[in-house]
This record gives sequence, C-alpha cells and structure tokens, in this order.
Amino acid sequence: MIQVTRKDSKESTENLLRRFTRKVQQAGVITTAKQSQYFEKPLSKRDRREKAIIRRERKSIKIKRIKLGGK
Repeated sequence: MIQVTRKDSKESTENLLRRFTRKVQQAGVITTAKQSQYFEKPLSKRDRREKAIIRRERKSIKIKRIKLGGK
C-alpha cells in the first residue's frame, strides 16, 4: 500500500496528489492491475515477452544507426 503524508500543514492537496500519482507510477501498480485485468494464457504470455525482446533489439539497432548518422 502506497502512503503519502503531508510534508507540512501548508502543503496543498494538488502537490500531495501529484506526489501520490508519481509514487504509484514508479511502483508500477497501474500496469500490473491492467495486465491482470483479464486472464491471459501462459503461451500468449511467452509470445508477448518474446515480441517485447524483439522490439527492444530493433529499437537498439535503430538508435545505433541514428547515432552513426544513418536512418
């Protein structure tokens, strides 16, 4: 459970809410909740992970090309 307390009595609720949402995003609570919203077969989980690995590799290759001055 993520808790955020006021730093001082003068802190506004907007700042408090902003700090809370930042902590929630950093903890990855929303992404895990969205992933577990629907049942996913183990086979499709493996496929999704493999596709993510391929995407990361392609992205790194693309970044290297851009750094070398090509497209």
